[in-house]
Amino acid sequence: MMAPTHVAMSLALAAAVAVVAPAAAPLVVAAAVVGGVFPDLDMVVGVHRRTLHQVEAFVGGSVGFGAVAVVTGDPLAAAAATGFVAAALHCAADYLGGSSEARPWEARTDRGVYVRSLGGWVEPRRLAAYDGSPGDLALAAALSVPGLLTLGGDSRGVLLVSLAVGVIYTLVRKRVPQLSGRAPAVTAAVVALYSVLGRRR
Repeated sequence: MMAPTHVAMSLALAAAVAVVAPAAAPLVVAAAVVGGVFPDLDMVVGVHRRTLHQVEAFVGGSVGFGAVAVVTGDPLAAAAATGFVAAALHCAADYLGGSSEARPWEARTDRGVYVRSLGGWVEPRRLAAYDGSPGDLALAAALSVPGLLTLGGDSRGVLLVSLAVGVIYTLVRKRVPQLSGRAPAVTAAVVALYSVLGRRR
C-alpha cells in the first residue's frame, strides 16, 4: 500500500479512538500518523518491509499501552496504544497489498512483509495489486471518509493533502518504477507531521 493509504487508515483509527477518548484526540491523531508511516522509513534505512516492519513489537506495544489506557484513562497511554496499532495495521495492509519490488505489478517476488515469528517473508495477498494502483487509491479515498467526517480541520487538511499525493503517485507509478514508493512515503510523512504538529504551536 502507498503512504496515503496508510495515513488514511491511521486517521480512521484515530477517529474511532477519539470517539471513546475525546480528551486525548489531538495526541491520538499525532500518534496515529506517526505510527502509520513509521514502518516505511525502512525504505530509507534498511530493507523495506523488513527492518522496521516489526509487527510483533507493534502488537505487543498495542496490548501493553492499551491495557494501561483502559485501566488509568491516561491520554498518553491511549495515544501510544493508537500509534502502535497504526503501525501494526500498516504491516497488515502491506501483507494484503502487493509485493515489495520496484515493479510490483509484474509480481516477480513473493515478498509481502517480513514476519519474524513465522521465520521469514510472507507472501502478499495482492488484494490491492500494488502500491499506487487504482485499487489502492480507491481504498485510500474510502478510508479517508471517517477522518474527514469526524476529525478537526488540521486532520482534514492532512487527509486532503495526502490524497492529492496519492492521486499524483497513482498517475505516475508505472512511469517511474525506480521510485519504488520512496518519494510518496517521505512526502506524506513530512506533510502529515508538519500539519499535525506544526499547527499546534
